[in-house]
Order: sequence, then structure tokens, then C-alpha cells
Amino acid sequence: MQGEKRSDSWDPMASASFWINHASRVLMRLQDGRLRPLGFGMRQMPVLHALSDGGSMSQKELARFAGVEQPTMAEMLARMERDGVVERGPDPKDGRASLTSLTRKALLRLPKLKEELIEVEREATAGFSAAEKELLQTLLQRVVKNLGSLEP
Repeated sequence: MQGEKRSDSWDPMASASFWINHASRVLMRLQDGRLRPLGFGMRQMPVLHALSDGGSMSQKELARFAGVEQPTMAEMLARMERDGVVERGPDPKDGRASLTSLTRKALLRLPKLKEELIEVEREATAGFSAAEKELLQTLLQRVVKNLGSLEP
């Protein structure tokens, strides 16, 4: 019938998943742009977070922490090592394994990284009340939890 909306039509502009995806891509571009001059990238955040206390972890532990496959982590760590962000040394408990830690240079740049990320978040949530920021975070955490239960 003319003038009626089809029940199977999908309007991306009325879809929460469209806006979550779009916001994520915009945030990634902005955050990467702010972090690039510091020698970091947003995809490195799980590794940077895991090692920010100055400790060290195995590639396997980092892959588990980041929720990625070991080959993906191996590639990331190789790039980070090449860029002087991480260094690897022998694991004293396992001669076949190595431990990864942040370089001194990377550790010294972490405070500026945090400042940049805080500023991007301030910009992204400009005009939001504290309650709205808290609600947004809570809702996004629920979305992630819901989606996590769908993963194999």
C-alpha cells in the first residue's frame, strides 16, 4: 500500500547500533589523531593499560587481556617494539618465552596520553550532565555485556 512503511525496512538513523558504531569510528579517529604525535595508537590501549604500572607480561597474557588472538598480539607487539614503545626480555621462569614491558620513553609519555584521552572524552560529552555521563557509560557497558554473551 502506498504511503505505508514496510515492516521489514531498516532505518539506520533510527538504530542505536548505527550510532554506536558511528560514534566509535569518530572517536577512534580523533583519539588516534591526538595520540599519534606521542607515538601511540588507540589499538595499543590494552597493552599500554596492562603495562602502565611498569610491570611485564607474556604475549599470551597480553593477548588474553586484550581479547585478541595471539598472532594479532604478536603483530602489534612487533610494531610497538619497532616504534620504541615496548621492549622484550627473557622470562626468568620460562627460557622459551619472553616478557614485554613498556620502554622508559613510553612510560614517560603515558601522563600526556591520559591527558589527551581525557580531553577527547570531555569534548565528546560536552553539555552532558554528570548523571547523563554516568547513564551513557552504564548503557554502553550493558550493550557490551549483551554482545559479549553472543560471541562464541
